[in-house]
Formats: sequence, C-alpha cells, structure tokens
Amino acid sequence: MPAPGSPERIKEVNERYHDGAAASYDSKWGIDFGDIGQVQVTGKLRKALGHLPGAGFGDALEIGAGTGYFSLNLVRAGVIERATATDISPGMLATLEENASRHGLEVRTAAAEAETLPFPDESFDLVFGHAVLHHIPDLGRAFGEFARVLRPGGTVAFCGEPSRYGDFLAAIPKRTALLAAPLWRRAVRASERHEYPDAEPNGHSLEGEVDVHAFSPGDLRRFCAAADLVDVRVRGEELLASIHGWTVRTLEATAEPDEVPWGWRNFAFRSYLALQRLDNQVLEPHLPPQLFYNLLVAARKGERP
Repeated sequence: MPAPGSPERIKEVNERYHDGAAASYDSKWGIDFGDIGQVQVTGKLRKALGHLPGAGFGDALEIGAGTGYFSLNLVRAGVIERATATDISPGMLATLEENASRHGLEVRTAAAEAETLPFPDESFDLVFGHAVLHHIPDLGRAFGEFARVLRPGGTVAFCGEPSRYGDFLAAIPKRTALLAAPLWRRAVRASERHEYPDAEPNGHSLEGEVDVHAFSPGDLRRFCAAADLVDVRVRGEELLASIHGWTVRTLEATAEPDEVPWGWRNFAFRSYLALQRLDNQVLEPHLPPQLFYNLLVAARKGERP
C-alpha cells in the first residue's frame, strides 16, 4: 500500500470517497439483504467468533457501517437486538437509513470517527465492523475506544480486513482483467466505458488514499492486547473467491453498466459463492490465516474482578 497521508487527509478523503460511492455501493459489491446476505454475514461473524451466541447480542455498535450490510442482516437474522451504526460518511448513513426503512428495521445512526466515539463507557455488548479497520488512521486510539464502550464480558469482532499478502494478491487479477477487458467486452457485447465519475477503470481514483493499512495476524493481536482485550482469535478468509471477485469487478468497471448482460452478472455472482464455499470448506481450515485475502479478528473485554 502507498504511504498514508496525514490523519486529517485520510479522514477527508474517506468521507468524500464514500459519500460519492454510497448510491451505487450495494450494486457494485453485490450486497444482499435477503436470505443470501444473512447467511453470508452470520457465517463471517461465526467464523470470527468460533460460534454464534445462542441468545444473541443486546446492544451492538457497528464501526464504518456503510450501507448496512452487516448491521441490517444481523438484525434480520436475530443475532443482534438493538443496532447502532456509525460511519464517517453521511452519504453512507443516508443510504443505510433508506435500506433500513425499506426492510422495516430500526437502526440508530451517528456520523462519527472510530477514534472518538460519541457514546458513554460500557454501552454495548458487541462492537463490530466489516472492511473498516484498514481505513482508520490511528488504530491504537480506535481499539481503545472499542474497549471503552464495551461492557465487561463484551465482544469485539471485525471481518474483511486485508492481509498484507492479500493486498499484494489483489493487484494481480486487477492487472490481468484490464488486459483481458477488450476481449471480454466483445464476448458479452458491451461497449467500453469512457467516463468514470471519480473513478479509474479498476476502482475509484481515491482508493489508494482511503486504504491505509494491510495487516498480519500479529498486527491485529497486538492492537487487541494494547487495549486490554483478551481471548484474541484471528482467522483467514477467501483466497479463490477474492481472486475471482477482483477479476469480475475490474472487468465490469470497464464496460457501460447498462450493457453488462444479466446472464454474466448471474454467472459471476453464483461462481463467486461457489468459490467462497470452496475456500470455507477446503482451504480455510488447513492454511495459515496470513495466506488469505481477508483477516477476521475477535476478542473479549475481561469481566470485572
């Protein structure tokens, strides 16, 4: 990853980038709020924790909630009772509120930075997030805040964080897909996209500034330990599925969106799910976490003496 800018620049760019991406974010990433989405999200949380608690979580706080992929699906699945969603981007939170209203769900939202959470001590049973830690400038302060707002015995769980190897790995399918894009567009009969609002063909032009960290398992364990969190657990997730996903997204970004046929989109999504299952059942139980594209981390706040 490129050297990060100042914390102020990182936060400003993150807000601008995600505000601009909010309207098309769900379609770009294939976010689902039905049965498929619930299975995906509960599966990731179960993998991070090692199990799902039978009674679920009462009060849960999501950091960097985006359009609500994790929060809304966990509420719908009955894993959390009361959700509070934070994000640095008001645009993302506005889309999350629209998604919640459409599905008849109640979620409290707050525009907030992870390093300065606007909540009292010991307010939540679960602090969680998906693909957010790598955007946060000061992770030491952020983990201190996660621990502060957790109740004794509460849980921290973060999924979808890029590993150092995974960050390197993602560049390969992007470059390969750009080379293959003209042949792919001809095969699916789609025109080349000539305008990329706030974006390059393989991703937003600001993407290099908003993604400021990639992790080793040891990095995540150290952040937890520094915040006095215990029972730390780090897992790896997605190898084949991530290679496929980056290839597909890069190809599609080079074509006019309305001309990408439904048959291709259906094939791409179904094949991604198949590779995700293969990763989950065959590779993830046997390979070290640092070899995968994503890392998941979970820990617990100790009980009072």
